[in-house]
Amino acid sequence: MKFSSFQKVATVGVVAGLVVLGTAGCNRTSTSGAAGGGSDTKVTLALSTLNNPFFVEVRDGAKAEAKKQGVTLDVVDAQNDSAQQANQLQTASSGSTDAVIVNPVDSDAAGPSVTALNKADIPVIAVDRTVNGADVDSFIASDNVAGGKQAADDLAKAIGEKGEILVLQGQAGTSASRDRGKGFAEGIKAYPDITVVGKQTANFDRATALDVTTNLLQAHPDIVGVFAENDEMALGAIKALGAKAGKDVKVAGFDGEADGLSAIEDGTLSSTVAQQPAKLGALAVDQAIKAASGKAKKTVQVPVVSVTKSNVGDFTK
Repeated sequence: MKFSSFQKVATVGVVAGLVVLGTAGCNRTSTSGAAGGGSDTKVTLALSTLNNPFFVEVRDGAKAEAKKQGVTLDVVDAQNDSAQQANQLQTASSGSTDAVIVNPVDSDAAGPSVTALNKADIPVIAVDRTVNGADVDSFIASDNVAGGKQAADDLAKAIGEKGEILVLQGQAGTSASRDRGKGFAEGIKAYPDITVVGKQTANFDRATALDVTTNLLQAHPDIVGVFAENDEMALGAIKALGAKAGKDVKVAGFDGEADGLSAIEDGTLSSTVAQQPAKLGALAVDQAIKAASGKAKKTVQVPVVSVTKSNVGDFTK
């Protein structure tokens, strides 16, 4: 499924130098620049997971930008394992990479590894999630606090500004979960007749959200709404709700991924806050190249947009 305003840059034709390497505990792909590219710049992209459509789009946007700018991009997948990501970043700090883009599994846990990169004078770009306790040359992210507030307004409108709701939190320790939760909590205060009766982490995972929502529904059978801090959890909640989803219980998500947009079209998801993951990846590569010459911007924010039944067609063309 293609987005219109958020459409991914298509990688057409033969990508020069595509190499797939098996590594212990991670999948690694190396994409060199477009044919004739004169740059020797090498960038490592360390992602928290590729078992999530959002981060697949971040990777694809980064790969397309790397090809466009003629640089080598090395992609590593931590599979949501902080220890594995630490090993990957350690490898980068002792290797020949010119810059590192990191999407932390855990913002706190990534700190020591990024500090080692700082000491090795290797520029670090954080994408989607920040790094705590270390310096990054640039932070590329959506405005998650503003997005959380938008989600609160969208859900409140969908449920008539009253009733009991649940909140499904993302992976503990990530800045994305913290900021989306903060924005939603601030936004929902404007609706005194709405009560959050249950709040629990589901780790940004669809299957986990199914189990968590099923359990929460036993304790809170009268809820009329659910806010999930990403679309994957929203889709898990929808499965747990069954026939109630979109009718008796409205569900709001965050990300604007393809399956989430389809659920809005189907009427089971009432809204999502759409990010631009491919653009996040592309901007991260651009800033990594600039950071290698000391010209990166400290913060780059990518706008988010509320998507409902009324405008979902703009994103699914």
